[in-house]
Amino acid sequence: MKIHIALKILLTLTFGISFGTTYCQQLYYPDSIWQTKKPVELKMNAQIIDSAISFAIHNETKTDYDLRIANLKAYANEPGYKIIGPIQPRGKPAGIILKNGYIVAQWGDIKRVDMTFSVTKSYLSTIAGLALDNHLIKNIDDHVKEYVWDEKFDGEHNSKITWRHLLTQSSDWSGCLFDLCDWADRPPKEGGVDDWKTRKLLEPGSQFEYNDVRVNLLSYSLLQVWRKPLPAVLKEKIMDPIGASTLWRWYGYDNSFVNIDGIMTQSVSGGGHHGGGLFINTLD
Repeated sequence: MKIHIALKILLTLTFGISFGTTYCQQLYYPDSIWQTKKPVELKMNAQIIDSAISFAIHNETKTDYDLRIANLKAYANEPGYKIIGPIQPRGKPAGIILKNGYIVAQWGDIKRVDMTFSVTKSYLSTIAGLALDNHLIKNIDDHVKEYVWDEKFDGEHNSKITWRHLLTQSSDWSGCLFDLCDWADRPPKEGGVDDWKTRKLLEPGSQFEYNDVRVNLLSYSLLQVWRKPLPAVLKEKIMDPIGASTLWRWYGYDNSFVNIDGIMTQSVSGGGHHGGGLFINTLD
């Protein structure tokens, strides 16, 4: 009898199943359609929200709308800098504010697809997490050379690099990938090419350094373990299940195609430094 009563309580609390009473509340989970509510309905201060939106609109980045020009200006000090992936002009500020899965405010064109630059790195870390879930990577402290056997991780230094080092941008990997070299990416203000090429390498894991070539190496290495395009993995495992649109795109470079089981597959980039990366709208 006690077990029977306990089961009734459990079913009522978990699934809203009613036994002799009416259970009206229905849980809301946003899918492809997100419902809208006024701030007051969710106990939020509408005046503060309006102020935040006003701040976002009136403090737009000064970056050139032509992002090709913006990139060429921003990275003019990098030896041999070039754009080798897709780039498109940026839009005006856009955004949404969510509370409990409801849209309480929005501004700008939230359906416009724009470049996200280094936000793309979050998608790469997600793909890495999925690789762990699917046992394609046994442990993030495994050496990458155990999974990627080409020359990318040869040598005394590069052979020490683990997945954790790539994910935390602390590998200090040395080399070139898709005609882009690590030493040419955001070089120090002091010295010249010869100094940057011959510098003493840091022990993997000892120091963080923001470097897109090494992030692209993470993408390339994940492609080797998944054996299929990373955008296809993201679509299947994340974007389709959460009800995202089909408008987003994830690009690599013109020269970043590699042979995967006999099929030339693009290794996508981890940002828009040289073009490419993830293009997506605000809603997605």
